Amino acid sequence: MLLENYKINELNQESLQDHQRKFGLVASSVKNLDEVIQKLMDFQIAIPSWALGTGGTRFARFSGGGEPRSLEEKIEDVGLLHALNGSSGAISLHIPWDIPQNPKAIKALAAQYGLRFDAMNSNTFQDQPGQQHSYKFGSMQHTDKAVRKQAVEHNIDVINYGIELGSDSINVWLSDGSSFPGQLNFRKAFQRTLECLQEVYAALPDNWKLFVEYKAFEPNFYSMTVGDWGQSFNYATKLGPKAYTLVDLGHHLPGANIEQIVSLLLMEGKLGGFHFNDSKYGDDDLTVGSINPYQLFLIFNELIEGMNARGMNHATDLGWMIDASHNVKDPLEDLLQSVEAIKIAYAQALVVDANALEAARESNDVVQAQELLQEAYRTDVRPLVAEARLRAGAALQPFQAYRNLKVRDQLIKERGLKTVATGL
Repeated sequence: MLLENYKINELNQESLQDHQRKFGLVASSVKNLDEVIQKLMDFQIAIPSWALGTGGTRFARFSGGGEPRSLEEKIEDVGLLHALNGSSGAISLHIPWDIPQNPKAIKALAAQYGLRFDAMNSNTFQDQPGQQHSYKFGSMQHTDKAVRKQAVEHNIDVINYGIELGSDSINVWLSDGSSFPGQLNFRKAFQRTLECLQEVYAALPDNWKLFVEYKAFEPNFYSMTVGDWGQSFNYATKLGPKAYTLVDLGHHLPGANIEQIVSLLLMEGKLGGFHFNDSKYGDDDLTVGSINPYQLFLIFNELIEGMNARGMNHATDLGWMIDASHNVKDPLEDLLQSVEAIKIAYAQALVVDANALEAARESNDVVQAQELLQEAYRTDVRPLVAEARLRAGAALQPFQAYRNLKVRDQLIKERGLKTVATGL
């Protein structure tokens, strides 16, 4: 294993005294401290297989070397992240990029690293070598029934791979839509898509969930057949109780009130999970919390309020996954930063005085409501997150541990160095 010779405990000893001092300062002000720490320990964020290599744009991709060359090496990398932060205990695969040739062996390998398989992701947004029908004009919305059949069969194949790996959900994101007025009959596109999704839904095992992901634009720019949370909610409602809406933070028009969307989907019992990232303009897929950490905190505040109201388990009743693309960063460093940002936002939301906030709302005390939220947001909860890692046997400072241990240098030594890739 990659970390078998690494001595995280020794690294922790170097900063333990400073951590204990910082933890003591914040711990005295936190109600139900042990409960908060346990929730932080339980909260796991799945790592997408496609985020482990250098990402790119429509213009170019610049490899940093040491990237995983196989599904086995992707699992190894997620195992490394999980060993460092104690919070990355799942991997999400994308088919056909990650087809397991020996599912039993792949499942056993993941177990060695303490990993499970999160949602499986299908791909009908690009043509694959040897594919009979093209998705140029859509997949499930396509006017040609043969194309739609091909898309359905692919999704069912993905479910079958997931069953072998022990997954219990499939995420369906469709790039279907139109780029020009008049190109598409909206009603027929919706109905064809629904009929295809119904066939996929019928193939779900009893314990599985189907997530319908939406996106406001791209690759189509006039319309998207699953363009917003209302359309996704409509599909999920029509499909049945095993279908849910999946929220990708970057898949909204600028200024969208994502926390309100989350609250209403939770109220209706149709929020399935998240793809975490951050954005300045659109679907930028930037490091979580790098642009608007306050919005991330507000989303988690609504999540906790809504989940508590429904008696839901924070750690297991929704799907939590990062979905980002890395062009100028070491992907593993970026993922460590993203997981840390998610855990911080979650911790901040956990320390909100929920009773006082609700009292302020009910009495229309707008100023006090804002003060209560911002007091929690301004609380330095990093020692709480670090304490949860310490108790889980992970690194107090995952990012620094990664660099101190020269992990990237080791990966380059093992896997080879590529300086520049020519593009996508």
